[in-house]
Amino acid sequence: MIEFTLNGKLVQSHDEPDTPLLWVVRDSFKLKGSKFGCGMAQCGACTMHIDGRAQRSCVMPVAAVVGKSITTIEGLGTPDNLHPLQQAWAEQGVPQCGYCQSGQIMSAAALLNENPNPSEAQVEAAMAGNICRCGCYPRIKTAILTVAEQSQPGAVQVAIPMPVSEEV
Repeated sequence: MIEFTLNGKLVQSHDEPDTPLLWVVRDSFKLKGSKFGCGMAQCGACTMHIDGRAQRSCVMPVAAVVGKSITTIEGLGTPDNLHPLQQAWAEQGVPQCGYCQSGQIMSAAALLNENPNPSEAQVEAAMAGNICRCGCYPRIKTAILTVAEQSQPGAVQVAIPMPVSEEV
């Protein structure tokens, strides 16, 4: 039996110790927000927080998280109480297909936890390991920088209008 904290709750897994954390979370605990993308820790779709740090769960054996705290996208916010990044994602119209979004948001949240006021270059570097097939990188960066700016002391919280695409 493998014991760890999942989204704030102490849980036990009876899965094989070498089972990737992603599959334990998705199949045994029925949390489907984190996605399988590449299976090689290269695309970022499976990103979760392990003790507050963004980690790829598709290659992380569940035995490696004994006693650790795991946060998935489901533990970041709720539909009634969105995390600021989830709100910014919606306001900026970031998701298209949506497949990479949980991993993108989890990586962005880890970045802002470590560096609440990153530069554009720091955002780009931190997010470089997350692939978006739809090419939403400019909106992802804008959403992250918006949250960073709004979290600074004295910042005024304003809703950013969603970009409007022009039809040609």
